[in-house]
Amino acid sequence: MPKAMIIQQPGGAARQLVLLFHGFGASAEDMRPVGERLAAEYPDALVASLRAPHPASLGVGYEWFSAEGLNDARRVERVAAELPLFVAAIRQWQRDTGLGPEATVLVGFSQGAIMVLEAATQAGDDVLAGRVVALAGRYARLPATNPGGTTLFLIHGKADEATPYGFTVEAARHLVALGADVVADVIPWLGHGIDAEVLDLVARRLRTHVPKRHWEAAMRQGVPAPDGVTQ
Repeated sequence: MPKAMIIQQPGGAARQLVLLFHGFGASAEDMRPVGERLAAEYPDALVASLRAPHPASLGVGYEWFSAEGLNDARRVERVAAELPLFVAAIRQWQRDTGLGPEATVLVGFSQGAIMVLEAATQAGDDVLAGRVVALAGRYARLPATNPGGTTLFLIHGKADEATPYGFTVEAARHLVALGADVVADVIPWLGHGIDAEVLDLVARRLRTHVPKRHWEAAMRQGVPAPDGVTQ
């Protein structure tokens, strides 16, 4: 299982599980600002930042999959090879905390965003997480099916030269066509990084967006749809 840094451990039983996944050449510590911001929003959440299992090929930090000689086909293959252990780690955290997918939030940046997007999509009907936040990320391969039990938040800087924001635009359009619950934000001034305004946006999206599946369930039952905060 990937090593992890606990950013917040509630005094009592955790009501939510927030797992963070860093980018290429980084470490669990690099996601601390994201974790601290979400910990402030959710004091009853267990918030942990996981470290990728492999030393990065550039000699600094860690990687979820190798970036050497990377192209589209190799990215798909390498992500697929890493997904079983990646998903198993998330499932283990859920078992350890007694929290299920609906109470789980996955947040990934760059390479970590690729992993959380692919993991949530590959899960299919076996939902992995209720909410997934992909920062400056992309799919290795666009999904063929709607990850219906998961709300996807895609946030990308328009000035990102490492992972062009067009990947998020393309993914959002594709997901909408599949009927997925997706919210996409493109930040005009932002490069390949996370600033305070992005942290505020992430917190706001998680706080205020009512998942599509909840609206649809309410409509089927003929009762008013839920409003306010999704916990």
